[in-house]
Amino acid sequence: MAHPKSRVSKQRKRKRRTHLAAATPQIATCKTTGEAHQMHRAYWHEGSMYYRGQVVIPAADILEG
Repeated sequence: MAHPKSRVSKQRKRKRRTHLAAATPQIATCKTTGEAHQMHRAYWHEGSMYYRGQVVIPAADILEG
């Protein structure tokens, strides 16, 4: 089993990983609503929540509850 010769400091490790945080999120356009949203995320459109082009939470449920 491999083990490092010396410990990698927190600062050095975080410097190496900084490019991951700077990445811009991918934007997709829904075929159903035409709304631009972040990929793999649910989004609100006209009071309803959509995910993958399907209504997850209808607008009527929010008004009642």
